[in-house]
Amino acid sequence: MYILAIETSCDETSAAILYNNKLLSNSVYSHLIHKKYGGVFPEKASREHEVNIIDTVNNALDSANVNIKEINAVSVTYGAGLIGSLLVGVNFAKGISISLDIPLIGVNHLEGHIFANFIENSPQIKFPFVSFLVTGGHTQIWIAKSLGDYELVSDTLDDAAGEAFDKGARILGLEYPGGPEIQKFSKNGDKNKYKFPIPYSKKHPLFFSFSGLKTSLLYKVKDMDDNDFNENINNLAASYQEAIVDTLLDKLKRVLKIHSIKKIYIAGGVAANTRFRKKIDTILNEFNNVDIQFPPIKYCTDNAAMIGLISYYQFLDNRISNLDLIPNPNLSLEKSV
Repeated sequence: MYILAIETSCDETSAAILYNNKLLSNSVYSHLIHKKYGGVFPEKASREHEVNIIDTVNNALDSANVNIKEINAVSVTYGAGLIGSLLVGVNFAKGISISLDIPLIGVNHLEGHIFANFIENSPQIKFPFVSFLVTGGHTQIWIAKSLGDYELVSDTLDDAAGEAFDKGARILGLEYPGGPEIQKFSKNGDKNKYKFPIPYSKKHPLFFSFSGLKTSLLYKVKDMDDNDFNENINNLAASYQEAIVDTLLDKLKRVLKIHSIKKIYIAGGVAANTRFRKKIDTILNEFNNVDIQFPPIKYCTDNAAMIGLISYYQFLDNRISNLDLIPNPNLSLEKSV
């Protein structure tokens, strides 16, 4: 069957066409307007979705050489995300469902990220596995037991890793989004120049915390004069990035010491970070027979391809939505939700 998938949870408008679990096209429109605000401006994001969703869907259909009347099901992200952005996608998908009289499949954005690892090798899905979800709004480690059954074993106590990159970039006077900017400046920096703390909570030893790291960077920058800052901005970026990566790896190692699952899939926008991808190999040296996989870079950030893939398996599992589907900006992955 042909599936039209729609993703509008934040600041990317995306549509994809799949034939069963095979991706035929994936169209993404990124909202560059947010750069001048130093972050996502929710009202602007929803407006950008409204303006671009029709063209994005048409691009996906044209690239797949599929007519809209051939579509057999429409899937859409209904959470988590920005409520205004989610509403645009959900309402558009409902309109398609009604006009074509086809099933509507509501998809959890976080579950979509987990399955981004399988877009190009869907037959390789085997449970259980560890999913390390590292996005702008979430930094979590899940045990995926089966489709739709996920156990949360690690979460963030405050900021997510993606937020830490964005806020750090703002402190350094860099552009949004912060992750790619800090990575760019880090290439010519000394990652060992400055030592930033690796947060640890005795009460929540498996949980992440990035707010203190951001504060340490802020104080370091405030203590510098302009010449010192300009001479060391690359070193600051590299050292800050290293602290974020070390924090991510520290918690993943702690989880792996408790859970003996050998298959680990990394997902989310931060999974595109080259230092993170390189340094995670240290885990392979500490744990025997562990297999760590990253999705292709193009599927790390928000995209409809991942939404379409998980929706295909939801359809097979009879997880179909009603037309009263309501966007949920705080949607969780836990089975009880």
